Amino acid sequence: MKQKNIESDKSISDLLQTIEPKGIADESMRHTVEVLLNLIEQLELKVKGLESENQRLKDDFNRLKGEQGQPDIKAKNKKGFENKHSSEQERKTPKKHSKGSKNQAIKINREEILEYPQDKLPADAEFKGYEEVIVQDIILTTDNVLFRKEKYYSPLEKKTYLAELPSGYEGEFGPGIKTLVISLYYGGNMTQGKLLEFLEDIGISMSAGYLSNLLIKNHADFETEKTEVYSAGLESSPWQHFDQTAARVGGVNHTTNVICNPLYTVYLTTPKKDRLTVLKGLQNAKELEFILNQFTYELLINFPLPNKYKDALQLLPQETVLNSEQFLALLDTYLPKLGSQQRTRIMEAAAIAFYHQQTNWPVVQTLVCDDAPQFKLLTDNIALCWVHEGRHYKKLSPFIACHQTILKDFLDNFWKYYRKLLAYRDSPCQEQADELRSEFWTLFSTESGYQQNSFPDILSGYLIVMLAKCWLFIHVMVGSNGRR
Repeated sequence: MKQKNIESDKSISDLLQTIEPKGIADESMRHTVEVLLNLIEQLELKVKGLESENQRLKDDFNRLKGEQGQPDIKAKNKKGFENKHSSEQERKTPKKHSKGSKNQAIKINREEILEYPQDKLPADAEFKGYEEVIVQDIILTTDNVLFRKEKYYSPLEKKTYLAELPSGYEGEFGPGIKTLVISLYYGGNMTQGKLLEFLEDIGISMSAGYLSNLLIKNHADFETEKTEVYSAGLESSPWQHFDQTAARVGGVNHTTNVICNPLYTVYLTTPKKDRLTVLKGLQNAKELEFILNQFTYELLINFPLPNKYKDALQLLPQETVLNSEQFLALLDTYLPKLGSQQRTRIMEAAAIAFYHQQTNWPVVQTLVCDDAPQFKLLTDNIALCWVHEGRHYKKLSPFIACHQTILKDFLDNFWKYYRKLLAYRDSPCQEQADELRSEFWTLFSTESGYQQNSFPDILSGYLIVMLAKCWLFIHVMVGSNGRR
């Protein structure tokens, strides 16, 4: 009896995989079949969830009895969509493999003619030109310079005049050796001990103390350069990418913040990843400042803050820039019963308001990022990253074959459209901008008939909700006049 039930379930499952609603001519019947198939999808997901929860409870019960739970054996996914949600592979433009000459990118520093010994040539040998062979090599040699600086003395002024060293030659070592040491230490992960051995091998005499100071001290120039790069990068475009990734600092979990556009990239590693940290990163890690003004109260509408606290804030100094210590002292004095989350929301609103009214640092108008809550409200506009957006669809796991086909076709069209955007960015024109706008609405408003779990129709309901965010990215990339 059990065997018959298994065979019956298998035949029903096989039958479901053959159903294709698009082939049903009657519209009412087609709609009914689509509803039933989506209901099956919902029930399939619910059953999987209940099976997983049931197995977890069994494992916990077995452990309480001193036994082991079910072993977690990863099976190969032979059917359906894989459990990998990254979109890195899809976003890359496929390229045909062509093996080019590796010598094309090699810079030739010198040429040398190799002569064949004349005494070993036969009498009738004829010269037929040269056969070229490129050999790559490197020369490590010292460039120790004895500078003879002209020196003058004025008896009348009782002053000595001395010629200056060229730019970059401060101290005992020139810019070349300083650049090499810093590159090998930070880029090549060489220890200071190995660096000293390396320098000694090529004829450079440097003390361990000087090397240590070179690597860890006097980095004000680098900080200044980084600040200038960051400021210029923010001013180069009204939109900036922002992403975060985990990092370890001294064995403690931190977050590395990445801010960039196609012209620059800046990295900031911080202990936290919340909204105030992101805001601080957008201001080059400058200490946050706060202000209570009309924009602050507009931002507080987005937070569930009781009206009594909003009214109490009106009694504090308005339109006054305060540092963190001053602002927290006011909150402690006049709003002592604030909860920790309420205090954080007020600080966020006041810090964002200050960020938008200050003029000492470029303000980002549009942030291209994922849908994490810490990125919201910081800028005038938010544009979802296409790579992160693609993950939503890869997380879908349709059971019915026709739904798998719908999802696969949509993902193919999704990434084809993305590549068209990249091509437009490289060579924009008004005609193509109009085509992209039209194709955007066609792609994201077509009804598919497929629904799953909390996701409505992936080509209608869910995407209609997301259209405003996605369209913003198109507006930024394409621009209303086709120039961006």
